[in-house]
Amino acid sequence: MSFSGILSAFSRLSVHALRPNTRNISTNINPLCFKATEILYGEPLKKKRRIDPAVVRQREMRKQRKIEKAIRRLEKHARQLKPVSEVEPAFKLVDDMKRRTRPKPKLSDEVIEDRILLLKEWTRYKQHEHLTDIQMIDTAVLSQQKALDELRSESEELYQAAIQLDLSFLPHNVQGPVSTPPIRGYNTPDGEYIDITKKYDGEDQFVEEPESS
Repeated sequence: MSFSGILSAFSRLSVHALRPNTRNISTNINPLCFKATEILYGEPLKKKRRIDPAVVRQREMRKQRKIEKAIRRLEKHARQLKPVSEVEPAFKLVDDMKRRTRPKPKLSDEVIEDRILLLKEWTRYKQHEHLTDIQMIDTAVLSQQKALDELRSESEELYQAAIQLDLSFLPHNVQGPVSTPPIRGYNTPDGEYIDITKKYDGEDQFVEEPESS
């Protein structure tokens, strides 16, 4: 092929604009042409399989029974407290509980009446004390507000200074007597300990863990 033929062939070349992400490049023989196909992210739709409605219903019922079973298991363990070995009494005390339990003394009518009257009198006393405290607080608040109003009528600057918080009271540090005086230059050792805390899984089963120090 001569040089002029090559030039004529490339003169008929039509190059399409290439995009940044291309799928492939195809060539055609007549006319000579380079083309860039567009990106096709889709794919032909798969043919839907027809499922028997009874099978679908059976699957849904199986999922529902599984969820209900999990809910019942959670409700069962929610009310069950984890055992605490430190506060469990000895079996001997549990067996002797009935023998060691003392019956409650039977009270006479006079004692019951006296206790009722004493409780009523104590209730009246506490109510009177509560009302007295409220009255004292209201009197103090009204006196304070009246003094602030009088101060504001005299000077706004003094009023603004009076309602500011007194930060000298914070922080408040108190140091009192201790049981033993501190030793100067004493470095407290870290010490060693053994963690005996019991671990439980989701179903309240004890899990053995290695001891740490």
